[in-house]
Amino acid sequence: MSYTELSVEERATIQIGHAQGFSLRRIARLINRSPSTISRELRRNRDVCGSYSARAAQEQMKARRQVCRPSRKLLPGSERFELVVHMLRERLSPEQIAGKLRRMNIPSLRDAYVCRGTIYNPIYALPVGELRKEL
Repeated sequence: MSYTELSVEERATIQIGHAQGFSLRRIARLINRSPSTISRELRRNRDVCGSYSARAAQEQMKARRQVCRPSRKLLPGSERFELVVHMLRERLSPEQIAGKLRRMNIPSLRDAYVCRGTIYNPIYALPVGELRKEL
């Protein structure tokens, strides 16, 4: 079974139902979700007074999602990206580039190393990625 996050509309329904004193099961039936999902949502996103705000819950969810996602190392326009593009133009393979980046000591690029998989991803990204166009 796949999991889908609560939408803004579902959170608004939870907020209204909770404010009107509906039971967790009744709110769950309204949005076709499990009562445990509603309970977890209310417990996780209540404020100090015990009230629930759909807008605040949505913002907290976005903040939690940002924390768990690592930042991308090869962003188009960044110095590291340009360095990788330059090395690809020099006909180096992603394996060779990864090795060279590991040995380089560039102060402006702290931890400049990226693995070969990270270099392959922009090349083969769909739709056609920036690096693939140039090659």
